[in-house]
Amino acid sequence: MRHVLLIEDEPNIIEALSFIFLRDGWKVDAHSDGANAVATTLQTAPTAIILDVMLPNKSGFEILEELRALPKYQDVPILMLTARGQTKDRDSAFARGATQFMTKPFSNAEVLRTMNALVGHG
Repeated sequence: MRHVLLIEDEPNIIEALSFIFLRDGWKVDAHSDGANAVATTLQTAPTAIILDVMLPNKSGFEILEELRALPKYQDVPILMLTARGQTKDRDSAFARGATQFMTKPFSNAEVLRTMNALVGHG
């Protein structure tokens, strides 16, 4: 089953992405606090993750590094989202193990297409 965990602190983005993923047949979980995002990931065991860079209490980059250090999450697709699209942010995301990187604002359909491609469904 395709199961995405949205680690994002903007309710409107969570709502929009949840809707489009659920409509496409995904199971969706959402989490909005960086402090315990890794623990939530371990509890929900998603097959793919959408991770915002700027979160309360811990950055998406730190969360990404922690997840990639865990054997179970070394190959799970992780799409990083950020409002800051500078080259250094993109480079930093890929250096830490991001599978893909997208800047806000983004097209919900593009996020869904990207995630389906990353998990091999589309």
